[in-house]
Amino acid sequence: MKKKNREFQSSDLVKSFARIHGFEEKLMAFEVKDYLNEYLNGDLFQEIESVNLNRKVLQIKIKSPLLRNDFRLRKTFFLQKFQEKFGSDHFIALEIS
Repeated sequence: MKKKNREFQSSDLVKSFARIHGFEEKLMAFEVKDYLNEYLNGDLFQEIESVNLNRKVLQIKIKSPLLRNDFRLRKTFFLQKFQEKFGSDHFIALEIS
């Protein structure tokens, strides 16, 4: 139980630090990338080049044309998935390139 409490406190500490120094969006982008790592299998995740968040627009760069096309076709699905997981106030749009 102490370990979970420490993890929670350190997570809050990181979020507070990010808020103070203005890189909350970068931290959220890392969380989305971690989520994609869990959601996709290893080979598909390797095709994710980068994940960025800029003014609430989530930008995902994908190397594979097939995976990129799949993400574009299911853009609304993925945006809703991210909003459910992290809160709808963090994302207003999803760009796939």
